Amino acid sequence: MTTSAGAPGSVAEVASALSAHGYLADEGLATAIFLALVLERPLFLEGEAGVGKTEVAKVLSSWTGGELLRLQCYEGISLAQAAYEWDYARQLLHLRAVEATGESARQAEDDIYDERFLVRRPLLRALESGNGAPPVLLVDEIDRADDEFEAFLLEILSEYAVSVPELGTVRAERPPVVVLTSNRTRDVHDALKRRCLYHWVDHPSFEREVEIVRLRAPQAVERLARQIAAAAAALRELGLYKPPGVAETIDWASAVAALGRSELDEHTVDVTLGAVLKYQEDQSRVRAAGLSDIVRAAVLRSG
Repeated sequence: MTTSAGAPGSVAEVASALSAHGYLADEGLATAIFLALVLERPLFLEGEAGVGKTEVAKVLSSWTGGELLRLQCYEGISLAQAAYEWDYARQLLHLRAVEATGESARQAEDDIYDERFLVRRPLLRALESGNGAPPVLLVDEIDRADDEFEAFLLEILSEYAVSVPELGTVRAERPPVVVLTSNRTRDVHDALKRRCLYHWVDHPSFEREVEIVRLRAPQAVERLARQIAAAAAALRELGLYKPPGVAETIDWASAVAALGRSELDEHTVDVTLGAVLKYQEDQSRVRAAGLSDIVRAAVLRSG
């Protein structure tokens, strides 16, 4: 199915399509995605880093065939960086060329705000889709942006339109598929959340994480995949500064498998800890807690 041919017919169809593109979604997430596509509403995904929020937009792009337009948010992001800006260098060159040919200044002023000098950023590009599948607009880590940008984004998502004073209003003939993500480093305003369908993306259950590891790191045998998933779950219970997400679990399984190991042992955990924990303080805490205990818990839980 592609959105150009219509919305999905069921939640099961969504889950099956996501799985076919390498993403295993539980029923809650598959339902949220289904409703977002059917109702043409933005989908707001919140959860800890590394649980697969950003990957949802990437997989939706692969599935629907719509272009992925990613807007990475950060403190101080502006309209020019998110929606559009004028190419001042080209405008200046055009003015100089006009002066050289002796054309009127008034004509030059009209020309410099021609669309050929407009630099389209992700938000504007998302509103200008052609006849194919609508693009997938990923507004990543919206919690890193400031209040002013949230207000601007709310205005765009309310009308799927943006005003370019020199050219007029650009309005989407068909809404893009919009996915917003947040790691909840701060609360996003209620007004923006109300515009969206909301879903909290949690760490997967043990069995689902094993499925994900087997799918995304097929070089890891079943026994190793289960031990890695169990060890990652044990690490999340240690109160670390940055507990491992699913992405780190996959990396860890790939790293251990690349060393030719088919199961975990204390030495293997020690030398591959950097694949799953990216802060020295977290690694020190785990080693102080006892690597043998991590391995023992992984073996017991993996069955």
